[in-house]
Amino acid sequence: MIRKTVAGVVEATEGVKDNMTFMLGGFGLCGIPENSIAELVKKNIKGLTCISNNAGVDDFGLGLLLQQKQIKKMVSSYVGENDEFERQMLSGELEVELIPQGTLAERCKAAQGGFPAFYTPAGYGTEVAEGKETREFNGKMYILEKAFEADFAFVKAWKGDEAGNLVFKGTARNFNPCMCGAAKITIAEVEELVPAGSLDPDQVHVPGIFVQKIFQGKNYEKRIEQLTVRKR
Repeated sequence: MIRKTVAGVVEATEGVKDNMTFMLGGFGLCGIPENSIAELVKKNIKGLTCISNNAGVDDFGLGLLLQQKQIKKMVSSYVGENDEFERQMLSGELEVELIPQGTLAERCKAAQGGFPAFYTPAGYGTEVAEGKETREFNGKMYILEKAFEADFAFVKAWKGDEAGNLVFKGTARNFNPCMCGAAKITIAEVEELVPAGSLDPDQVHVPGIFVQKIFQGKNYEKRIEQLTVRKR
């Protein structure tokens, strides 16, 4: 049995360096790799390119890396919850590539599946298509989008076993599965780590072949960026 467990986040993040490209799972603050982000902040590595659906909020998630000026470029779909992100983008401190959300997911999947590129109609005729190859299929125009290239993918799952098999819970599944195996090294943090063979094979969302390191996280805050409650 191949065991991919490491002692914790410090060992899991060995090898991260300045100027690397990272993928980070999550949607909003749901399903983000909290422990890994906190450790990247502590390591104080700089010049990062981060591929993530969003940039967290000012004081949580990727917002913590933005606060420390550790990110030089964000590749995202939605960033409206982070004032510091907006400030850095408008001031020119932060390079930003905004792409359609579906295209973001498919560029992750293409990297995961080993496809160098794919055609999509999303963004044709807009600034998204500037500088990209276009082609007509069956009377409809498409643009060529390339698969992402990343050094590390950081994902968060509900359960995982020693072989790296992962199970996600509810909406925390989001971008995490399609980022597994889409980078050179995938690091998974889980709320519960169980022995190999403990998970029902029919319930596994991502097989361990897509994961290189796995560890059990701790002290998850699971913050909600916009909490709305009904008036009585």
